[in-house]
Amino acid sequence: MNKLTLFNYFRSSTSYRVRLALEIKKLSYEYKPVHLLNNGGEQHSAEYRALNPMGGVPTLVHEKDSQKNVIGQSIAIVEYLDDAFPQSYQLFSKDPYKKALIKQFCENINADTHAYGNLRTLQYLEKNFSASEEQKTQWTHTWTIAGLNACEKMLEKHSGLFCFGNEITAADVFLVPQIFTAKRFKVPLDNYPLINKIVDHCNTLEAFKKAHPLCQIDTPAELRTS
Repeated sequence: MNKLTLFNYFRSSTSYRVRLALEIKKLSYEYKPVHLLNNGGEQHSAEYRALNPMGGVPTLVHEKDSQKNVIGQSIAIVEYLDDAFPQSYQLFSKDPYKKALIKQFCENINADTHAYGNLRTLQYLEKNFSASEEQKTQWTHTWTIAGLNACEKMLEKHSGLFCFGNEITAADVFLVPQIFTAKRFKVPLDNYPLINKIVDHCNTLEAFKKAHPLCQIDTPAELRTS
């Protein structure tokens, strides 16, 4: 047995990253929806917490022979997929410096941009500080713009057709979902010509189309595009 199962949510940008990695690497997987809002959030159930103690999505389960590997956090999952399936497309460079730069770019998005605007953070601001929708929007825009400014600067030095040259890397896998989220929160993106060019190009590719949030099995009918 060599089976991959992804517990994820259609609109979660971190889930989107892993779907992209799986599609780019052409790895078959079973899609298990975890609705982040139903019944207070299915990610908080005892069953799911037993799988992922942090209660976040995504979670990848890799069953191979008699072994069952369970991994949370998208950056760990993407790196695991490269290591566990070295025969498939590699998303991190073998060159130490380039690999470090790609991981820096990913962390600019993961730790310094996404983390400030994810569902858990926004719910906390509303519950504990009575943040209004306008204040939450301002908060999200502030941190998203800071992160994208840093990403655009890196792209000025390293980009080609994609974030790092002319081949897809993990950087593209992290950038495209962040821009999807930025657009959902109406973050102004006119100041990012390189980001926009790369994202537009990525979104013409089949793997990116298949992983898109609006065509997943748990995408609500009113949002579905295909």
